[in-house]
Amino acid sequence: MLENITGKKKFAQIMKKNLEDIIIYFFEEEQNFGVLCKIEDVAFYPELPDAINGEFRPLTLFFLAGYTFETARIEDECLIFEAGFGRDEFGSVVTVPLLSIVQVIVDETPICINLSVYKEEDDELTKASNSNREDLDGEKNSMASFLNNPENSKFLK
Repeated sequence: MLENITGKKKFAQIMKKNLEDIIIYFFEEEQNFGVLCKIEDVAFYPELPDAINGEFRPLTLFFLAGYTFETARIEDECLIFEAGFGRDEFGSVVTVPLLSIVQVIVDETPICINLSVYKEEDDELTKASNSNREDLDGEKNSMASFLNNPENSKFLK
């Protein structure tokens, strides 16, 4: 099944590398492009006014051309660029995690489609769950060792 592949960390790493390579190639070729991305993962600094923020859809297209393209770079597994929003061109630095990019588009044609659904938070939850389980196992082993020592019987009532 497709979910067995698209939800895996290894597949996400491949997609992230592919997105990065394509975007860097466009930078080198000075090719303007758009990114369709999950707005919930996008950060703005400074934060946008509510009136502007409320206009975004769950999947939002940012087109990188002109000044926005010139300021664009990849840093810490994110696409970062400056852009102006709203009628007054409110300036903000936009940070888009590479895995939040759903499509890279040139001239209305999708050049790259990211099918990965892997979330790093899922990994963190799994690690925390395993850590808690290991802590409980460690407590059981520690208690068993304590009870096996006859000298510790004086501490038990």
